[in-house]
Amino acid sequence: QVTLVESGGGLVQPGASLRLSCETSGRPFSRLAMGWFRQPPGKEREFVAAIGWTEDHIVYPDDRKGRFTISRDNAKNTVYLQMDNLRPEDTADYYCAAREDLYGSMWESMYDYWGQGTQVTVSS
Repeated sequence: QVTLVESGGGLVQPGASLRLSCETSGRPFSRLAMGWFRQPPGKEREFVAAIGWTEDHIVYPDDRKGRFTISRDNAKNTVYLQMDNLRPEDTADYYCAAREDLYGSMWESMYDYWGQGTQVTVSS
């Protein structure tokens, strides 16, 4: 069993930055591929970013490249999501997910474990 705890969400103005963190426990973190997803109000959950065992394997959706950066610190059992130049449409609950595989995935069904989420609100 893997436990994931997200943190770092909050209320920010458009153009601001936030860094979300997701700390894991229960399995060797270096053998977990990680993903970030988000669910805007009233919408379905969508893929944000994924990272494999190493930062050599990173995936973003095409419309979010450049503003969001996923990274991991295996010594801290933590995956991060750096979000820059935030827009109101980035408002959502952000979730991290883990899978016991070399590669991350853009598909929710490929993940075995999920965190409870952290809320991000972008508003002036």
